[in-house]
Amino acid sequence: MAPVILFLLSSLFAQSLFLKVEPEKPHNSHITVMGIVYCDICSNNTFSRNSYFLPGVEVNIECKFQAISPRTTEQISFSVTRTTDKFGVYKLEIPSVEGIECASDSAIESSCQASLMWSSSSSCNVPGHKTTTDEIAIKSKQANVCIYSLNALNYRPSERDTALCGN
Repeated sequence: MAPVILFLLSSLFAQSLFLKVEPEKPHNSHITVMGIVYCDICSNNTFSRNSYFLPGVEVNIECKFQAISPRTTEQISFSVTRTTDKFGVYKLEIPSVEGIECASDSAIESSCQASLMWSSSSSCNVPGHKTTTDEIAIKSKQANVCIYSLNALNYRPSERDTALCGN
């Protein structure tokens, strides 16, 4: 019985010598652009205890991603409209950008702008902060994931509630 086991083991070993080992392919980057929209009840451009997030708001997102790499000069530009969810969050997911490692410090140069288009609330529909280009970039080199979080946008009511907000 030992010769049979020895034969099987040597066969498996021989077959493994002929298997091709392919190097792991680099992960394509995954980019997310997101932000929030809220109702600024007190019309002071800050999120206060009386503020609330606005669902159903249409936001236009315009972005440009330029690869900074000797091997590619690709550029991606787009303009899309997204609607906020029940938490006032709008999000655009760009699932794969071949050849661009967004998490590398200098691999990609980006610029994004979000602009309010339409409020779903009749009681909070006067634009406050209506456009933003300021962003916080969160990058994970291990997963090649980048999240670009844009500053908050807001609407406010047509009249300020002095009972809630004071003068």
